[in-house]
Amino acid sequence: MKLSPRLPALLLAALVVTACAPQTSDNTSSDKDEKTGTLRVWLFQEVGNKPKEKVVDSVVTDFRKAHKDTKVEVEYIPVETRAQRVKAAFNDPASAPDVMEYGNTDTAGYVKDGGLLDVTKEFGAWSESKDTDPTAKQSVTVDGKVYGSPFYVGVRALYYRMDVFEELGLDAPRTMAELASTAREIRAAKPDLYGLVVGGAYTYGAMPFIWAGGGELATGKGGSYASAIDSAAAQKGIKAYTSLFGDDNCPAAKCAGMGGNDTITAFAAGKAGMAIGGDFSHTAVEAGKVKGKYAVVPLPGVSAGSIAPAFAGGNNIGVLKSTAHRTLAVELMEQLTSKKTQASMFDAMGFLPTFGDVRQEAAAREPYVKPFAETLAAGTKFVPASPAWAQIDSSLVLPTMFQSVISGKASVGVASKDAAKKMDAAFGSAG
Repeated sequence: MKLSPRLPALLLAALVVTACAPQTSDNTSSDKDEKTGTLRVWLFQEVGNKPKEKVVDSVVTDFRKAHKDTKVEVEYIPVETRAQRVKAAFNDPASAPDVMEYGNTDTAGYVKDGGLLDVTKEFGAWSESKDTDPTAKQSVTVDGKVYGSPFYVGVRALYYRMDVFEELGLDAPRTMAELASTAREIRAAKPDLYGLVVGGAYTYGAMPFIWAGGGELATGKGGSYASAIDSAAAQKGIKAYTSLFGDDNCPAAKCAGMGGNDTITAFAAGKAGMAIGGDFSHTAVEAGKVKGKYAVVPLPGVSAGSIAPAFAGGNNIGVLKSTAHRTLAVELMEQLTSKKTQASMFDAMGFLPTFGDVRQEAAAREPYVKPFAETLAAGTKFVPASPAWAQIDSSLVLPTMFQSVISGKASVGVASKDAAKKMDAAFGSAG
């Protein structure tokens, strides 16, 4: 989901998927597949929601033209309270929407709860699905079955101050080791700046350091995962990230409690030489004091010229299993996530398309997209497709681990083993 802080989704004027119209399936809770009536849609309310509404209204208008006896009611729900609304909808089909936007890390949990419809056949038959980014497709897939369509994707890259780098004669770092040394060089020359602003609560900014050295969050698939956060490779990445918290870069007293939003706010305010931010952070940075003074490159990996794997955030749109309008709901889902719709949503909101070709076109129009597109092309990573991830994330298992190391309360080995135990307990309870 837009786990990003604000980083990572338009109009198919005539996409009526008649050639591959979905068939009623026995995985629908309702035994109905009504071809008329009212479709209810829940989408997330964004900061500055009007542009999103305009795009969605266009999709709905086209859909209504093709289905004159069908009405579409769209409700924009707050992201912060979505958990309660969705849980209630799963428990009471009468109050549930037919089509729903959801965060991509919520997929496995919603599938376990029995709320999302298996649309594997329809998604596979949809002509546009073949161009979906593999990681985006992974975010709607559980145990080999597809439970929605990717809406947009968001990744992070390295923002840096061109004016500071020019003044100090620095080049954009090409390895993680250079990233750390450059950060310390900036801090030494300009004590009023963080070299690279980092956050102890910035889980998705820290993950690339774990993945870059070959570490993993967990291993396994389906309903069986085991934590790998305490492996030697993962511990090396944890050490690399936590070593950036200190007076020579980002003082622990100020940075240990920071999350992703805090780091971008600091960079936009001109308080840091570098920051790890998403494509979704672009608007906030442009509105800050560093406008016209910064550039973005992919976050470097361990070896020169490599790109650190980034977490592929973003949102999906799915059909609820309780729908009484399966065929119509699936078609509307496809239209809301179509290539044309995603292109329009990029123009309106800056959401990165999940289709490779549409993303390339967006990068050609807007140069700032290029480093994020390169990061996606280099290969991204995703969290374990387990309903346990929601528990692990909400209980702050990884931030607690990082902060224990940063504060000196525990070594990397001890902190990672404690985190691994908590993760394994969550995986075990998820069944």
